[in-house]
Parts: sequence; structure tokens; C-alpha cells
Amino acid sequence: MSDYSYFCGIDLAKNHFSIHAVDQHGKVLLHKSVTRSKLLTTIANMPPMRIGVEACGGAHYWARTLRKFGHDARIMAVKYVTPYRSKGKNDLNDAVAICEAVQRPTTRFVPVKSPEQQAILSVHRMREHWVRERTALMNRIRALLSEFGLIIPVGRASLMRLVPDMLENPENELPNLARATLADAFEHLKSLNQNIDNTEITFDAFAKVSTNVQRIMKVRGIGPQTATAILASIGNGAQFDKSRDFSAWLGLVPKQYSTGGKPRLGRITKHGDKYLRTLLVHGARTVIANLGDKQDRLSQWCRGVLERRGMNRAVVALAAKNARIIWSLIHNQTEYENYSA
Repeated sequence: MSDYSYFCGIDLAKNHFSIHAVDQHGKVLLHKSVTRSKLLTTIANMPPMRIGVEACGGAHYWARTLRKFGHDARIMAVKYVTPYRSKGKNDLNDAVAICEAVQRPTTRFVPVKSPEQQAILSVHRMREHWVRERTALMNRIRALLSEFGLIIPVGRASLMRLVPDMLENPENELPNLARATLADAFEHLKSLNQNIDNTEITFDAFAKVSTNVQRIMKVRGIGPQTATAILASIGNGAQFDKSRDFSAWLGLVPKQYSTGGKPRLGRITKHGDKYLRTLLVHGARTVIANLGDKQDRLSQWCRGVLERRGMNRAVVALAAKNARIIWSLIHNQTEYENYSA
């Protein structure tokens, strides 16, 4: 039974917010939409409530702010709200569904992130954006140069080395207008490279002052980027009951379709945070690609899976294993023991 006698659902938006509040008997206390400037005034005049909001942009900020007024603000994924929307979709009906979902014992909530966690994640999000932009820009430069018969081998290093020579070579058939345009694009590419390098410096600096990041980085295949992203995303991992729950949340466990007592397992679900899953998989791939003749226990385990199941399955298996280890390290505050031989 909930400790609160009042429940509220708020459908967040940019300037207009819909609110639906009820008591423990289902009696409607409030059902209206307010502007951004009046939201806190309206909520401040209400008794302590359990307030539900959907996970979206600004949800963590509003949850922290609402908690300052003595309310129990909780964030939930949209999939937990949709089943409780019984009428047409509009803002007020969404607020009703959120209010209903926040009362259910089976609803799983997203831990409210601190400003520091969001700051670290903002660096990761910008790095992810810059990497995508850099890839697109390199492909564009490569394609435009090929229009003039100037071919660049595959790889970023080749492009960074050859483009300046092509732009300065007066003997190729590159028109001055195209030369100037590509020179601007190349300067932008260099600035993107610098931005991405600066994020690596930020990750390294944070790793030096964070005990938890240092603890996570002892796991093979985990560097500052992966460690900071995981720590900023899940905190101490208290939202997961066990390590496998964290691995399942990342989508690193097989998809299950079982019936009649016959278990059927398929490919991994790929649920959850794609960015974290990608980092773990890339780290695991690096470990397996560099096994060499290492004979420690982890290397022998990886080699056994590799021989039985192939490269890709071995990579995912190690990524899932690392996820479970990481959860245990940060949740139980234990140290990683890298057993050898």
C-alpha cells in the first residue's frame, strides 16, 4: 500500500502542462491544463502527493523541482502509461493515464538523475553527435572529390593526410570554387576532431577524481568513456534487483518466446540504452580480438565461447558478462579481482 493518499499525473510539455490529481479513493481533485509559469504555484498548493511524469526532455529537472515541494516525483517510461489511456489521445487524457500508472505496484520507475549525472551525459550526447557529423562530413568530402577524379583510400587517417595536398595541388582539375568550399569543409572537420578529442580529455579528468569510475575501469574492455557513461546513467544501480536485470535492461540477453514448458530463445532483445550497449559491445570486441595466447581465466572463457559459438556471439556474451560485473562493483562497492592463470 502506498504511503501517499494523493496521486497526480503531469503531462510535460514546453509551455503547457496538463495535470490530473486524485485521492486514494479515486476522487478527482484537479483536472486542468496550466502554463509553465503557473505549474509550480499550482503544485505548491497541493498536499504531498506521488507525482508521475513520463520520461522525456526536462523530466529529471521537473522531478527534482517537484521533490523540493515535498512531493514524491517519479519518472516512468511511456510503455507503462499507454495501457491506461482509455480514451482518445490528448494532453489531459495522457495526464489521467500517467496518474493511473503511477499508482500501480508493477510500474517500474526511472531513477531521477542529479545535475552532475546529466552534465556527464551531455558530454556523451555531444560526442555522439559530433562523431556522426564527422562521419557524414568525411563521406561528403570524399564523394565531392571523387567527382573530380580525386580518390581517397578508406579510413579517416588517409583523408586527413591527403585532402590538404589535393587542395594545394594546382595541377589537379579542381576548380577554385570547389577548392574553397572543400577547404572550409576540411576546417570544419578539423574542429570536429578537436571537439571529440576534448571530450576524451573530459572523460579522463573525471575518471581521475571518481572512485567508482576507477573501479569500473579495472574490468577488461572498459575505458573512461564507457565507465563514465554507465555511472552517469544508472548511478549505484539500485533500480536493478540483480546484475542480470541490468544486462537485460541493456538488451544483451536473448529474446524469449516460450510456451507449453518449451523454452525458445532467439537473438538479443536490443532493448534499453543503445549507446551503453554499443560501448560495451565495442569494448568486448577489442578484448576478444586481442586474446592472443593469454591464459588467464577470462581469456580461457572467451576463447571457449569463441570456439563454440563464433565471434559475434562471443562478443555479446562478454559484453553481457562485463555488464553484470560492473553492476556488482558499483552496487556492492567491491573491487574487481582479475584472476590470472
